[in-house]
Amino acid sequence: MSLSSTTATASDIQMDYMKLLITQLQNQNPLEPLDNNEMASQLTQFSQLQQLETMNQSFERILTSVERNYGDSLLGKEVSFAVETETGTVDTQKGTVEQVYHNTDGEIWLMMEDYAITLEDVQSVKN
Repeated sequence: MSLSSTTATASDIQMDYMKLLITQLQNQNPLEPLDNNEMASQLTQFSQLQQLETMNQSFERILTSVERNYGDSLLGKEVSFAVETETGTVDTQKGTVEQVYHNTDGEIWLMMEDYAITLEDVQSVKN
């Protein structure tokens, strides 16, 4: 789950906020200064957002690693999975995992003699 390039990160938002804050401070009415508590609260929220983004990225890396390890652990094991038949019905098939492929999108494919399935298609695993 990665952020798209059109989504602003907390750092981007914080930089925009700082530019706006500097402009406000330069043009504020000296008799009515900005509220320090409000500024501090907003800066704290940006810091918390940055920490959440960092945690999310860390969890994403951990999940990817766990999924890769799980996929690799299926080598040589019999898995069952659903396939759509020529008539449009769904049938359960079985196969022994001969190869595990990690594509560039992070998707994990399990290769068997007659089938290639994603890790998400696995219904059961047997030694």
